[in-house]
Amino acid sequence: MSSFEKVGVMGGGAWGTALALAAARADRQVTLWARNDETVRAINSSRQNPDYLPGITFDAPINATGDLADLSGQDAMLLVTPAQTTRAMASQLASLYSGAIPVLLCAKGIERHSGQLLSEVFTAEMPNAIPAVLSGPSFADDVAAGLPTAVTIAAPDLDVADALSRMLASNTLRPYASDDITGAQIGGSLKNVLAIACGAVVGKGLGASAVAALTARGFAELTRLGTALGARAETLTGLSGLGDLVLTCSSKQSRNFSFGIKLGQGMSIEELSQPGQKLAEGAHTAEVAVDLAGKHDVELPICEAVANTVSGKTSVDQAIATLLRRPLRHE
Repeated sequence: MSSFEKVGVMGGGAWGTALALAAARADRQVTLWARNDETVRAINSSRQNPDYLPGITFDAPINATGDLADLSGQDAMLLVTPAQTTRAMASQLASLYSGAIPVLLCAKGIERHSGQLLSEVFTAEMPNAIPAVLSGPSFADDVAAGLPTAVTIAAPDLDVADALSRMLASNTLRPYASDDITGAQIGGSLKNVLAIACGAVVGKGLGASAVAALTARGFAELTRLGTALGARAETLTGLSGLGDLVLTCSSKQSRNFSFGIKLGQGMSIEELSQPGQKLAEGAHTAEVAVDLAGKHDVELPICEAVANTVSGKTSVDQAIATLLRRPLRHE
């Protein structure tokens, strides 16, 4: 497949800007659409996005716009908006493209009201486009700062995944191509839920041993669901599965881990949902992940504990006690 020289990015937050910068470092012509006019002005005038990436001046050119029509005519698109907005944003993008343009989905989650993976949501709105997924252990600040990072790019067609990997590859960002689009999405979705659980344990001061146990048993849950949905083992043990899980369950840079810490410290869901609080996608994904697992006869006790906690059905202490009282079983 030919290379993608003109790259559009839909989403002007921290992750969208960081990935736009990664594409620009790979010598692509990058057009970034942002909803916020101040973000557009800052990027174009000072080569910064101070609201989302403070202190970072871009070392490669990005053209920012607030006009969605400016995203037309691209060779490939990156959709970098929150997971629960994927359907609405894909619908808007569909007004610009009717052909087989590759679109790289960069959010991690499962749609709440349908229980669909984001690639399925996207395909429903843009049936002729080619969905792909970017996942793996990566923080926006690290990518924007040019720190070494490796990710997975998965698409149903491996040639597309290879071309998208070349599109973003640079001296600091190393993509690995895959055609296991399901596995890449399950890893990225469930790690957010499991990070909330690990954060809550840290917030309660229950020790590093408990965090390690939750991470390991959480990986078992991720593997069970991924396998039931057809994911491959090498994907689940790779960057987009185990790699992303380890990072997200151990760093306060993770919104979901930090959300869990605050829960463990006693903050309520209502307080954590106030305007200005950072989005924790795992709080939206937990219940739908448990529902999806139920349809495939898979148990996700840690995810279920998170779902019950963020919905207000149980407290953090009750959730932990329930997990510890589960019947003993073979590993």
